[in-house]
Amino acid sequence: MSSHKNHPFHLVEVSPWPILGAFSAMTMMMGMIKWFHLYDNSLLFLGSITTLSVMYQWWRDITREGTFQGLHTTPVALGLRWGMILFITSEVLFFVSFFWAFFHSSLAPTIELGMIWPPKSIQTFNPIQIPLLNTLILISSGITVTWAHHSLMENDYKQAIYGLSLTVTLGLYFTALQAYEYYESPFTIADSVYGSTFFMATGFHGLHVIIGTIFLSVCLLRQLLNHFSPTHHFGFEAAAWYWHFVDVVWLFLYVSIYWWGS
Repeated sequence: MSSHKNHPFHLVEVSPWPILGAFSAMTMMMGMIKWFHLYDNSLLFLGSITTLSVMYQWWRDITREGTFQGLHTTPVALGLRWGMILFITSEVLFFVSFFWAFFHSSLAPTIELGMIWPPKSIQTFNPIQIPLLNTLILISSGITVTWAHHSLMENDYKQAIYGLSLTVTLGLYFTALQAYEYYESPFTIADSVYGSTFFMATGFHGLHVIIGTIFLSVCLLRQLLNHFSPTHHFGFEAAAWYWHFVDVVWLFLYVSIYWWGS
């Protein structure tokens, strides 16, 4: 049978990664529940390792398809762009729910909270200390990822590497500072609705920063291996879109929760 095709679309091959990814994610979730209730993180560790293994092999296959096999044609790349746009839209709505909960509680505090916001006995963070530094770090990282993108479009290999390396470094710095902030926090997620909304919103944003940093690290590795060209680099473009989304969400978090909400 001839393998020739008369269409520019990519019909994916049979892959084990979707079902294995689903099982590993379920294992990780069950491991988290076990850790919360029984203080045993062994299953969580196993689920995390298998999820990371599936992520690596799935991304490897997609990189091979787009870089070496030529399967990411113009119509396929357009579909990938729309997929990324819709994914980021769903992420926006995900964070809207956290902001909704925060403003619902803060604009009309209930009698259980003492009808004040922040609730009595909650000692909030100073918005001009670590939160402001983290804001400057993320704004700077948005500039460096844009620098890397423009360098890539101008076929400047070294400048793209410099920009990406700086962005990844700033992402790691942000995560380290947020971990320190959590460690020094005078309240916990169990301290009224303030603690719940604060840690859910900033915690999920921190998770997105970690994911974005991994995304950009993979792009840095691919740039070092000459996988990108000025006209064919959607993998990097998707990472840059995601990073800008993370930046914008943080600005809303800083203004509403750290500054106004405190």
